[in-house]
Order: sequence, then C-alpha cells, then structure tokens
Amino acid sequence: MTPAFLRTAVVIGCGVTGTSIALALTRAGVDVALADRDPDAVARAQRRGAGTPWAPSRPPADVVVVATPPSAVVDVLHDAQARGLGHVCTDTAGTKDIVAAEAELRGCDLKGYVPGHPLPARGAAGPSASRFAGRPWILCPYDTTPRWALAAVSELVALCGATRRDMTPQDHDRAVAAVSHLPYVVSAVVAGGLLDLDPELLPLAGDELAGLVRAVAAVPGAGGDLLAHNAGPVADRLDKTAAALSAAARMLHRGEDTVPVELALLLELGERGRTALEAAGEDRTAEDARRPDGR
Repeated sequence: MTPAFLRTAVVIGCGVTGTSIALALTRAGVDVALADRDPDAVARAQRRGAGTPWAPSRPPADVVVVATPPSAVVDVLHDAQARGLGHVCTDTAGTKDIVAAEAELRGCDLKGYVPGHPLPARGAAGPSASRFAGRPWILCPYDTTPRWALAAVSELVALCGATRRDMTPQDHDRAVAAVSHLPYVVSAVVAGGLLDLDPELLPLAGDELAGLVRAVAAVPGAGGDLLAHNAGPVADRLDKTAAALSAAARMLHRGEDTVPVELALLLELGERGRTALEAAGEDRTAEDARRPDGR
C-alpha cells in the first residue's frame, strides 16, 4: 500500500509496539526515524529494519507516534510538540481517559494530537510488521480534532493493516478493562497461586492452565502502570468477578444436593461467553478474507 501523504514518521519508544509500527510503516514506504531513551533499543529496532535513528537535522515528520507506557505519554508528547518533531502526534497507550485529560491539562496542542490504542493479535509476541494486521486500532479524537490530523493518523492505522474504530476515552477504558486488563489480573492471580504447589506437581498442568496464565508474560512493571491508569474500570470488573467467584465458593462450601445444578448454571454462562468470543473472532476473520487488499 503506497502512502497518500504520510511519507515520514517518528516513532518514540522502540519496544515491541513501537518497533512493530515502525516495521509496518517502513514496509509501506514511509521514512521512519526511531527514538528511545535507551540507545540499545534504537539499535535493535534499526537492525530489524524498522528505520534509522532520529537526528536533530530531520525536518518535522508527518506523524509522531508515542509508543511509551501510559505514565510517560504526556511528558513525551509535550516534549515532542515543543521540539516540533512532527505535525501530528498519536500514542499507543492502553488507557485513554487519564492520558487524554492530562494532555489537555498539561497544555499540549490538542489540534495536533489524536489519542490512539492499537490492539495486537491474540498471542502476538515479538515485533512484527503484521502484528496489527486485521486488528482494531482505537482512536479517541477530541471534539476539536481537525480533519487533517485525524486523516493523518487514519492513514497510519491503514498502513499498519489495522481497522480504525473511534470511541470516547471513557468507553475505551471500560471496554479494555473487560477484555484485556481483567484477564491480565486474573491470570496473574492464578499463576501466583501455583507457587503454593510442590514444583513436582506442576508437570500435571495441561493446556487449559497454560492458556489461562499466558497473559502474565507481560512485564510486571509495565502492567502495573497500565492498570493504575485504568484503576476505576478495572476495579469495577474485579468486584463483579470476585462476587461471582465468591458465590461459587459458597455453593461448594454448602455441599448441598442443589450445588451441581447451581454450578452448571454458572458454567453455562461461561460457555455462552466463550462462544460469543469465538464467534466475534470468526466474524472478523471472514470480513478480513473478503477485503481485496488482504488487510
């Protein structure tokens, strides 16, 4: 896909997300400059073919992507705008309400900033140009966001092979609390509980447990930063989940004849949720297959 007007970009933050975006843009013909406070991270991304190190002599880019943890986004955004690194900025943080509000309070140029959040494919691991192919990429524009800024970030999304979806920051945070952040916390709790077992018993685990705890592979520090920035919606989801688990525990403690039926109803809800999630994945795959560009 040839870029229409997005010809240059700066990616700040050369972790998995930033490097993947840089790889996708470079493959699409965009001239990408890389920046990170860790020179080794820039060097690794460059060796992968994601771009070249940013230099002060570079003119302002069409788009600047801030691919840092949520707590660093506003500082990096403000600095990038003050230094004139690009005409339009976006970010990749997994929370949006606090970040968007802090950007406004900090005095960032909101006309040149479009909050965003790409969602990678399930099970995606290291940097890859196809990490976001066919996946949703949420944008949370302000009411005052000009069309030209939104168009630039929309092209970025398209060049990464993702599908743009607009949401309010509040709706975004409630949604990711349910589909991403809650599973992360639950998997961490379940995985932590394994430490009570004799290590010789762990080989008894099957694929079910491995799949459940896979989300814990994220860096704990980064995960804590993410959850803290979405504390309210995540806490609400945890309360609801804890109540359901407590109800199941009470059923089992009672040991009455009706317990199997009551538990069957609870498990039936779980099966319906699993079916709905799989159906959503099948619908997305079928839609992607119909797209003539394969993206």
